[in-house]
Amino acid sequence: MNNRTHVKKPEFSLALLHPKHWGVWLGFGLLALLVNLLPYALLLKLGRALGLLGMKLAKSRVTIARRNFELAFPQMSAEEVDAKVIENFKNTGMALIETGITWFWPTWRFKRILIAKDIETLQTLNAEGKGVLLCCVHALNLEITARAFGVLGLSGYGAYRPHSNPAYEFIQYRGRTRNGNQLIYRRDLKQMIRILRDGERLFYLPDQDYGHNKSVFVPFFAVDEACTTTGTSILHYTSKCAIVTGSGFRNPAGKYEIIANTRVDLDYPQKDETAAAAYMNHYIEEVIMRAPEQWMWLHKRFKSLPDETLTNSRYL
Repeated sequence: MNNRTHVKKPEFSLALLHPKHWGVWLGFGLLALLVNLLPYALLLKLGRALGLLGMKLAKSRVTIARRNFELAFPQMSAEEVDAKVIENFKNTGMALIETGITWFWPTWRFKRILIAKDIETLQTLNAEGKGVLLCCVHALNLEITARAFGVLGLSGYGAYRPHSNPAYEFIQYRGRTRNGNQLIYRRDLKQMIRILRDGERLFYLPDQDYGHNKSVFVPFFAVDEACTTTGTSILHYTSKCAIVTGSGFRNPAGKYEIIANTRVDLDYPQKDETAAAAYMNHYIEEVIMRAPEQWMWLHKRFKSLPDETLTNSRYL
């Protein structure tokens, strides 16, 4: 634990009560009040209704989500794609409620919505003191997933970018460090490696298009050349950690199934970053397909092309 550069815990000061921050306090205060007063079944309905409202207000995001589904699943009919997009937006609205649940629910209540479906692999590695790169995905309920691992005694470190608004940062930091989770700066590669070498868990999200830097182009769903980070390979090679996929998708009963059961590193192609990225994408696809409507399809996952000089026709 020595010599680690954590994100500094923001301290309360009277400056946070300045009128320019009242909107932040009011917004999060209402959210905290809402999620703590209403029963979960009603919160679920409210969140999904908010998603439908958002769908009407964010037409450009609807277009992006629809195009992502078309690119990833060309076998789907237009009707199937439309149904997936609607469900995805319902879950996007629920993400706001889930953030409130994660940040403001007491642990005893939070436990009631969790199902530890399969975490034995992670528990075994924890007992062995083996560092784990816990590869999750940009699920819309990612906040719940991260806290859930902490509640289950498997807390970890999350890569983090502090918010520019100090009041927002004060609330966000405390929300994301509940039940033992800790934060490090998202660009601090040395600290990530040290954490893994010390036998800790690092939450890592290798499923998005992060641009050309430290990336390769490999298949992802039906897109043959999808920009994919090589960060997984770098962290594994330098730390000799285990790699396990994890998720916490919501099931039809409204419970969150916490899974961390697939160890990826045993046959991982360490000496070939391109092969390693393609190999990892296969497992990331498996995680997303546990509940594809709950993944973040609203961002341009396939925005980068191998040739940076070309205009990306995928979203035209």
